[in-house]
Amino acid sequence: THPIPATESEIKDEIKRPLPNFPPSIWGSIFTSFSFPEQEFQFYTSQIQQLKEEVKRMLIDSTTDLLKNIDFIDLLCRLGVSYHFENEIEMQLKNIFYAGTHQNDYDHDHLYTTSLLFRVLRQHGYKFKEKVDGEFKRSIVNDLKGILSLYEASHLSVPGEDILDEALVFAREILEKYLASMQLSPHVERHIKNTLIRPFQKGLPRIEARQYISFYEEEESVNGTLLEFAKLDFNRVQLLHKQELSILSRWWRDSNITKQLPYVRERIVESYFWANAFLSEPQYELSRFMISKYLPVVTVVDDTYDSYATLEELIHFTGAMERCDIHATDQLPADYMKFLYKVLINLFNETAWEMTKRGRSYSANSVKEEFKNLVRSYHVEAEWCNNRHVPPFEEYIRNGKISSGTMLVLALAFTGMEKVAGIKEYEWLRTNPEIVEAAKLIACLLNDISGHQDEQKRGDCASSVECYMKEYKASKDQAIEVIRKMSACAAKGINNVCITSTSIPKHVLKIFANIVRACDVVYDRGDGDAFTNPSQLKDHVTSIFIEKIPI
Repeated sequence: THPIPATESEIKDEIKRPLPNFPPSIWGSIFTSFSFPEQEFQFYTSQIQQLKEEVKRMLIDSTTDLLKNIDFIDLLCRLGVSYHFENEIEMQLKNIFYAGTHQNDYDHDHLYTTSLLFRVLRQHGYKFKEKVDGEFKRSIVNDLKGILSLYEASHLSVPGEDILDEALVFAREILEKYLASMQLSPHVERHIKNTLIRPFQKGLPRIEARQYISFYEEEESVNGTLLEFAKLDFNRVQLLHKQELSILSRWWRDSNITKQLPYVRERIVESYFWANAFLSEPQYELSRFMISKYLPVVTVVDDTYDSYATLEELIHFTGAMERCDIHATDQLPADYMKFLYKVLINLFNETAWEMTKRGRSYSANSVKEEFKNLVRSYHVEAEWCNNRHVPPFEEYIRNGKISSGTMLVLALAFTGMEKVAGIKEYEWLRTNPEIVEAAKLIACLLNDISGHQDEQKRGDCASSVECYMKEYKASKDQAIEVIRKMSACAAKGINNVCITSTSIPKHVLKIFANIVRACDVVYDRGDGDAFTNPSQLKDHVTSIFIEKIPI
């Protein structure tokens, strides 16, 4: 081990640090140079206000027929505009659930209708169950719309619903046969391919809305008013998001972090992508800002613990984080560490000021405590790495669920949800209920699957993949298969809580569903960690933040 150097120059002389050589940011000045087009925004806003009442009347008129009603609600969700009509949709779904589905007023043998009811009700937190006959397969293979609906519905299963697992495999096989037949129109073929790659339930709301608008525009039965409303709303919200991203990008540039700490990943755009994945509705601007400011700083701390600092330096830094006091800066052994520590203290102070101003100082306290927990977990991993220790699988998982950062993200998300997330919800979060544990596990495991190979090349600590391989003498493929099954089981657990919980606000539950979706999009791609390798997210970022939809 090295003696603790006193100055930055001594560090350079004595410690040879392996630079991780992360891919650089690919965004240049796209967002820092953005100027908000006020006139264009006002045009979208005025047009939307006019069309909104018309679409609302369509929604109310659809209630005369159960299938039309559930179809229209599904359409609003897929086009990304359901947030405008939350109260109306909630009331209508309650009526459908408590009245319609119990009165046999729809065709139980119609695959599309049954699957659609099942999916829409479950997506909105209703535990709708329909008896599915295992012999249905012979009679429905020619019902493409029904098969698509069944495939989508099968991703909302909960533990014990084996028939839906079978339905998923069956529906996928049939859809693949349709694609192989080469008898589909180009836009239907494209829709099926997109669905097989990532069904609606596993996709991120803004990405799915953009894709579905393009598909819906080519449908024969397109509703022109609704399509125009969806396009205008997408572009309007995109301008709001792009403005937020431009403010954050300038904040990151002005922080000078990348110049002072050149060994770290510069991921402000990707951090905002995460934040937007969790909460994309306009009213959650504060939550997005909070998550987007903390995540790139978390990334800096992660890179410092994983790839740059010595263990001796980290002992001092972890101790300083326990104090969270600017006066602890002097105990840090290196200038780069002092700079990073000051960035963190300033961020904590900024959060405390913002939340105290809103009468929610407990939010800032929770954020700080979760950040401390995260740093402690990073320190554990640094010790494992330094000692070349591969811990038992369960021991790794216990720490990995903390180092996933999920608890910090949830605490940050709650900061801007004052209407539904108060002291009670923060206290609930600290009890680590089933749905929280499941989200932490998924984030930990899917991150490991996507990034473990690159991390091992950089000399990071063992991931869950290596821990499982060592303890159970398994191959890499066997370990990944087990880990995928654990993640899938945890996702079913989240589905179950979302449709059975009566005490947790639905907007809070929705975050957990979106965490699973975000992890699936960023990590479960088969080509590595898209957060670390930003080119893999380029198309998504471009489609939802840069390129507007032609009107």
